[in-house]
Amino acid sequence: MNYKIVADSSCDLNDELRQRLNVGLVPLKIIVDNKTYVDDDTLNVNELLAVIKNSESMPKTSSPAPGDFLKEYEGADNIFAITISSALSSTYSNAVLAKNIALERGDKFIHVFDSLSASIGETLVSIKLFELIQRNYNKDEIINKTERYIKEMKTFFILESLETLIKAGRIGKIMGNIASRLSIKPIMGANEGTIKLVEKVRGSKRAFKRLVDIVGERGEKFDDKILGIAHCNALNKAENLKEEIKKKYKFKDIIIVETHGLTTTYANEGGIILAF
Repeated sequence: MNYKIVADSSCDLNDELRQRLNVGLVPLKIIVDNKTYVDDDTLNVNELLAVIKNSESMPKTSSPAPGDFLKEYEGADNIFAITISSALSSTYSNAVLAKNIALERGDKFIHVFDSLSASIGETLVSIKLFELIQRNYNKDEIINKTERYIKEMKTFFILESLETLIKAGRIGKIMGNIASRLSIKPIMGANEGTIKLVEKVRGSKRAFKRLVDIVGERGEKFDDKILGIAHCNALNKAENLKEEIKKKYKFKDIIIVETHGLTTTYANEGGIILAF
């Protein structure tokens, strides 16, 4: 099959995944102090973090235009696209609009998936798509199996700061008040594409220990699944989490990626996102 996988820049990839999956990434934009940063390979994430830390205003983000997706829809007759949750961004609707424009222009197959997640969740959907394509499933089978995978996927995260998510309206003020209490570390998660509070835990070490337990309570059939961890300048945390999970569960594989611009903007330094 002549195919191409397209995703937005919330899909965090490491070098190995970039080479193997060859995903066409459509960048979102990040605006800080009226300066726009494009979330592509030219972006220096550490510089972006420094700018955000030193700014008195909160960063804003902008979805890719339909024309940005149209460019990435070129180069193959069959396109599978994945976007950040439609509940968090207009990226999905713009990808669908681009699909409709492309179909009017010529004979092409395009299907757009709403990942109902972000960051490493979107990454795992990309891997799943790649595996199904490599196994020569037909297009309907790929769509059905991927939609089922998205529905069953679990996403959790622990952040050092929820300030950006609160001010951007991604989570409510009640959660923010909980997070601001002394020594309380919220474990957050995805709920049909929106962000929810999973548990309140006292202390960071206890929160990560509890997160490892939650993996076992919320998941099953680990030997057939990949678990992914995305981190924002927190490689030691990510590696320690990986080792603790390996001690308790037999996942097919556990991968670690660094967050790029979009995820970094909301996760902030020290943030960890996990999906399986």
